[in-house]
Amino acid sequence: MKYPPIYYSDYLGLDKVLNAQDLKSKEYGKEAHEETLFIITHQAYELWFKQILHEIKSVNVLISENPVNPNSLGIINHRLNRIVQIQKVLNEQLTIMETMSSSEFMEFRDYLVPASGFQSVQFRKIEIMLGLKQKYRLGIDKQFFNARLREEDKKDLLALEEEPTLLENIEKWLERMPFGTSKKYDFWNEYQNAINSMLQSDKEVIENNQTLHPKEKEFELNNLDSTKKSFDILFDDESYKKLYQNNEFRLSQNAKLAAIFIQLFRHEPIFQAPYRLLTCLVDIDELFSTWRYRHAIMVHRMLGTKIGTGGSSGHEYLKKSTENNRVFKDFFDLATFLIPNSYVPELPASIKKHLGFSFKSSD
Repeated sequence: MKYPPIYYSDYLGLDKVLNAQDLKSKEYGKEAHEETLFIITHQAYELWFKQILHEIKSVNVLISENPVNPNSLGIINHRLNRIVQIQKVLNEQLTIMETMSSSEFMEFRDYLVPASGFQSVQFRKIEIMLGLKQKYRLGIDKQFFNARLREEDKKDLLALEEEPTLLENIEKWLERMPFGTSKKYDFWNEYQNAINSMLQSDKEVIENNQTLHPKEKEFELNNLDSTKKSFDILFDDESYKKLYQNNEFRLSQNAKLAAIFIQLFRHEPIFQAPYRLLTCLVDIDELFSTWRYRHAIMVHRMLGTKIGTGGSSGHEYLKKSTENNRVFKDFFDLATFLIPNSYVPELPASIKKHLGFSFKSSD
């Protein structure tokens, strides 16, 4: 043996872990059987939150390099995917929690006030490090975020708000992508021409469709006009900047254009790892949204319309935060700007040659 022997339970600190379930119901009188499940489930959440934070910290270090080491992209994707797999476990844990009935929860619920998930500092750190800073939160969310924490925890989270988030680092990385324009070629000019052709073709199809009722035709044309406005804003510097400054967009104009380019040419070898990275971010956002929503449904099932232990409006608050607290919404919105492959402009050979793998034997 190269190193001193170690015992399994000592290595894992099981004496601390397995004796960390202090039941309030037992302390105040009669033990509530379901409280053990409640505590262990939430302790398991916090352990997984710790691992997620560990992964986010490492990814933030790698993606913040300028330039990002190409070899790091595989590591980044691997660790982001690990977060995704952990999130799937977090969602499944709710299924175990739902084996506890409302009346069983009521046996010990009153002992918990005012403790609540609002006070999970680790989860708040995850949200901030991903990119959910206070400026993006709903008013009521800010109120609970600030009012339910100890001062030292609040200070830690406010300090964390000053650090670059994963979203901000991804934005800077995307802004450096060089392929959209060159001295001899402007892809975005060709892209806009393709969009105009596509929209004109769609308009003619709608106008010439004899099966549509006039009201339906009007509805379809209005939708098409809305789509055109979305494309117009994408290339209108002033309009885009205004929406970005108002926090309606989370990505800068150049970063969003780069993300669209990656989506359009995702099958090119050089973009496969970046495309996987953007997909992982969408997966993370989707799974946290699913977790929040399932949590809201579970709270409704457990409490009905009662106020939560932390003083919130219970499931109503959780449902509102589910949609608002998405971090990578701009990456979901990319689908708005994708066009059929038949309309995607062909890249010139001078750019195309940099997108693949090239190897020539010296023999």
